[in-house]
Amino acid sequence: MAADEEDETGEVRRPSGKKTAKKTAKKPAKKTSSVRAGSRESESETERAARRVSAPRAMRYAAEQLKELLGRAPDSVSSVQPTENGWQADVEVLELERVPGTTSVMATYRVVLDKEGELVAYERTRRYTRGQIDRR
Repeated sequence: MAADEEDETGEVRRPSGKKTAKKTAKKPAKKTSSVRAGSRESESETERAARRVSAPRAMRYAAEQLKELLGRAPDSVSSVQPTENGWQADVEVLELERVPGTTSVMATYRVVLDKEGELVAYERTRRYTRGQIDRR
Protein backbone atom coordinates (compact mmCIF):
# COMPACT_ATOMS: atom_id res chain seq x y z
CA MET A 1 0.00 0.00 0.00
CA ALA A 2 1.34 3.46 -0.95
CA ALA A 3 1.54 6.38 1.43
CA ASP A 4 -1.66 8.36 2.08
CA GLU A 5 -3.89 5.63 0.61
CA GLU A 6 -7.02 4.19 2.20
CA ASP A 7 -7.05 0.59 3.29
CA GLU A 8 -10.20 -1.56 3.52
CA THR A 9 -11.07 -0.22 7.03
CA GLY A 10 -11.36 3.39 5.84
CA GLU A 11 -8.14 4.48 7.55
CA VAL A 12 -5.55 6.58 5.75
CA ARG A 13 -2.00 5.35 6.18
CA ARG A 14 0.66 8.00 6.53
CA PRO A 15 4.43 7.56 6.00
CA SER A 16 7.06 7.79 8.73
CA GLY A 17 5.05 6.20 11.53
CA LYS A 18 2.41 8.90 11.89
CA LYS A 19 -0.88 7.86 13.43
CA THR A 20 -3.65 6.77 11.13
CA ALA A 21 -6.67 8.96 10.80
CA LYS A 22 -10.20 7.87 10.05
CA LYS A 23 -11.60 9.38 6.90
CA THR A 24 -14.83 11.18 7.66
CA ALA A 25 -17.41 12.03 5.10
CA LYS A 26 -18.32 15.67 4.97
CA LYS A 27 -21.98 16.39 5.46
CA PRO A 28 -23.50 18.81 3.00
CA ALA A 29 -24.07 22.25 4.48
CA LYS A 30 -27.59 22.85 5.71
CA LYS A 31 -29.58 25.47 3.92
CA THR A 32 -30.51 28.30 6.20
CA SER A 33 -33.42 30.56 5.60
CA SER A 34 -31.50 33.79 5.71
CA VAL A 35 -33.46 36.82 4.72
CA ARG A 36 -32.19 38.20 1.43
CA ALA A 37 -33.89 40.65 -0.85
CA GLY A 38 -35.59 38.81 -3.67
CA SER A 39 -34.75 35.38 -2.27
CA ARG A 40 -37.38 32.65 -2.54
CA GLU A 41 -36.00 31.06 0.64
CA SER A 42 -36.61 34.17 2.74
CA GLU A 43 -39.40 34.35 5.28
CA SER A 44 -42.48 36.27 4.31
CA GLU A 45 -42.91 39.69 5.87
CA THR A 46 -45.97 38.53 7.81
CA GLU A 47 -44.01 35.67 9.41
CA ARG A 48 -41.26 38.08 10.50
CA ALA A 49 -43.77 40.62 11.78
CA ALA A 50 -45.55 37.96 13.84
CA ARG A 51 -42.36 37.03 15.71
CA ARG A 52 -41.76 39.13 18.85
CA VAL A 53 -38.96 38.70 21.39
CA SER A 54 -39.99 38.01 24.99
CA ALA A 55 -40.10 40.76 27.64
CA PRO A 56 -36.95 39.55 29.50
CA ARG A 57 -35.04 39.36 26.23
CA ALA A 58 -36.30 42.83 25.23
CA MET A 59 -34.99 44.15 28.58
CA ARG A 60 -31.56 42.63 27.96
CA TYR A 61 -31.43 43.91 24.38
CA ALA A 62 -32.42 47.43 25.48
CA ALA A 63 -29.67 47.52 28.13
CA GLU A 64 -27.00 46.01 25.85
CA GLN A 65 -27.67 48.26 22.89
CA LEU A 66 -27.91 51.41 25.01
CA LYS A 67 -24.57 50.52 26.64
CA GLU A 68 -23.03 50.23 23.19
CA LEU A 69 -24.32 53.67 22.20
CA LEU A 70 -23.60 55.55 25.45
CA GLY A 71 -20.43 53.79 26.56
CA ARG A 72 -21.88 53.43 30.08
CA ALA A 73 -23.29 50.32 31.69
CA PRO A 74 -27.00 50.58 32.53
CA ASP A 75 -27.85 50.31 36.23
CA SER A 76 -31.29 48.76 35.71
CA VAL A 77 -34.33 48.53 33.48
CA SER A 78 -37.18 50.18 35.35
CA SER A 79 -39.97 49.44 32.88
CA VAL A 80 -40.68 47.47 29.76
CA GLN A 81 -43.93 47.38 27.85
CA PRO A 82 -45.08 46.03 24.51
CA THR A 83 -46.05 48.46 21.77
CA GLU A 84 -47.72 47.94 18.43
CA ASN A 85 -44.33 47.83 16.70
CA GLY A 86 -42.18 46.13 19.35
CA TRP A 87 -41.12 47.22 22.84
CA GLN A 88 -40.51 50.35 24.87
CA ALA A 89 -38.24 50.29 27.91
CA ASP A 90 -36.98 52.79 30.47
CA VAL A 91 -33.34 52.20 31.36
CA GLU A 92 -31.55 53.80 34.34
CA VAL A 93 -27.94 54.81 33.70
CA LEU A 94 -25.27 56.20 36.04
CA GLU A 95 -24.10 59.36 34.25
CA LEU A 96 -21.81 60.94 36.85
CA GLU A 97 -20.43 59.10 39.86
CA ARG A 98 -19.95 61.20 42.98
CA VAL A 99 -19.08 60.69 46.65
CA PRO A 100 -21.26 60.02 48.54
CA GLY A 101 -23.10 57.73 46.13
CA THR A 102 -26.47 59.28 46.91
CA THR A 103 -25.35 62.43 45.09
CA SER A 104 -24.37 60.58 41.88
CA VAL A 105 -26.23 61.77 38.79
CA MET A 106 -28.55 59.20 37.20
CA ALA A 107 -30.53 59.38 33.96
CA THR A 108 -33.57 57.59 32.60
CA TYR A 109 -33.47 56.71 28.91
CA ARG A 110 -36.56 55.66 26.97
CA VAL A 111 -35.53 52.97 24.48
CA VAL A 112 -37.72 51.87 21.57
CA LEU A 113 -37.10 48.39 20.11
CA ASP A 114 -38.67 46.72 17.10
CA LYS A 115 -40.39 43.31 17.42
CA GLU A 116 -37.08 41.49 16.95
CA GLY A 117 -35.35 43.49 19.70
CA GLU A 118 -33.30 45.85 17.57
CA LEU A 119 -32.94 49.41 18.88
CA VAL A 120 -34.89 51.88 16.78
CA ALA A 121 -34.68 55.02 18.95
CA TYR A 122 -33.73 56.30 22.38
CA GLU A 123 -33.94 59.55 24.32
CA ARG A 124 -33.01 60.79 27.77
CA THR A 125 -36.23 61.60 29.58
CA ARG A 126 -34.98 62.48 33.06
CA ARG A 127 -31.86 63.33 35.13
CA TYR A 128 -31.79 63.07 38.91
CA THR A 129 -29.54 62.35 41.87
CA ARG A 130 -29.43 58.75 43.06
CA GLY A 131 -30.83 59.66 46.48
CA GLN A 132 -33.82 61.51 45.03
CA ILE A 133 -37.31 60.07 45.61
CA ASP A 134 -40.20 60.66 43.20
CA ARG A 135 -43.15 62.61 44.61
CA ARG A 136 -45.73 60.66 42.63
